[in-house]
Amino acid sequence: MADKIQNAYESSKHIYDDVLTQGSILSKLYIKFFWSGTDDNEIARELLSYIPDDYSGNILDVPVGTAVFTAKKWAALTSAKITCLDYSKDMIEQAENRLGQYKHISFVQGDVGKLPTENETFDMVLSMNGFHIFPDKDKAFQETWCVLKKDGTFIACFYIKEKSRVTDWLVKNILSKKGWFMPPFHTENELKIILEKFYKNIDMHVDGSIVYFKCFNKLDKTN
Repeated sequence: MADKIQNAYESSKHIYDDVLTQGSILSKLYIKFFWSGTDDNEIARELLSYIPDDYSGNILDVPVGTAVFTAKKWAALTSAKITCLDYSKDMIEQAENRLGQYKHISFVQGDVGKLPTENETFDMVLSMNGFHIFPDKDKAFQETWCVLKKDGTFIACFYIKEKSRVTDWLVKNILSKKGWFMPPFHTENELKIILEKFYKNIDMHVDGSIVYFKCFNKLDKTN
């Protein structure tokens, strides 16, 4: 499983940014046909708008990917401490090429299912296009919650099923088999149930087959 994910992202490293940002006609057509025209650029802007421009907390970005959407924001948050984590060595290298010169940003190759940090370390966790990749989603939800401080902020976006037959077919028959996505996947209602176990003030939106949200840790882990 681990090798499959590594190989998938190593093989796609030269087209990864183009597909996400719709940088070519082919990628625009792919998004329009298979993803109902959902604009990842706009979703990224919405997510990053949740983070104040003067934010000074401790942030975990998992998975950072190539930092194609976050680079400008992270570079500007000089009062924050940002940890960029990804399972893929190739993704981490590309992110570090973009942001390695900034002293307030660090880079870690690691597994979201076993985060290499102590509990209640971060004021904020951002997971952009991550949970549909994680093979053990229960552990990923548990770990990202555990490393958040009480009242910490969880911000994320990822694929959810049963919103589009075309997208679901693509994910099941191509993306999952190639290792770019990893089942099982959640429906919108299943996700709400999971989030409500750990979080409060959940602000959730759905665009095509992508969900994005902001919420706050409601549980005290010391009790």
